[in-house]
Amino acid sequence: MIEYIRGEIAELSPTQMVLECSGIGYELNISLTTYSAFNGLKEGKIYVYEVIREDAHLLYGFATREERELFLLLTSVSGVGPNTARMILSSLPPFDLIHVIASGDDVSLTSIKGIGSKTAQRIVVDLRNKVRPIEGLSGKGQSMAGGRSSDTADGAVAALVMLGFQKIASQKAVASILKKTPSIPVEQAIKDALKIL
Repeated sequence: MIEYIRGEIAELSPTQMVLECSGIGYELNISLTTYSAFNGLKEGKIYVYEVIREDAHLLYGFATREERELFLLLTSVSGVGPNTARMILSSLPPFDLIHVIASGDDVSLTSIKGIGSKTAQRIVVDLRNKVRPIEGLSGKGQSMAGGRSSDTADGAVAALVMLGFQKIASQKAVASILKKTPSIPVEQAIKDALKIL
């Protein structure tokens, strides 16, 4: 089992990171929270969870042990796989997710793509007594310096397509968000689009 990888950030997008360590590039699936933590950095240390399937070996990366712990708790719930857990962590930062689960707010979970009311209720019932406030986490996420809106649109649409959304629907959602807020950071554009799609 890989605990963490420390190395140079060779590639970074809102859904994936390639971390080079000793000449090997590790492709990691990441959440928007992790993307925000590493955006603008040249190197870093990322905590890893490895999923070994018959047809693939996948690595999921997390900026903190706490985010990885939440990911593992989410995937322990029946009907929640690694990609769904990553979608949840991209839609709600760890601090907010803990609050939603601890307060029994399954309605907030149903606003996330792929989470129906039964799954949301199962998450709350299964995890309500397992989550605890994480020291050092605040409700405020890091924000990326605003770039050109076309770069934001391209990055947001690419991330949404990688998360499984149709390209045309993603473009429409991102366009409507950028029309209202042209200087929005890419990760916030993705979060807002996830609420629309």
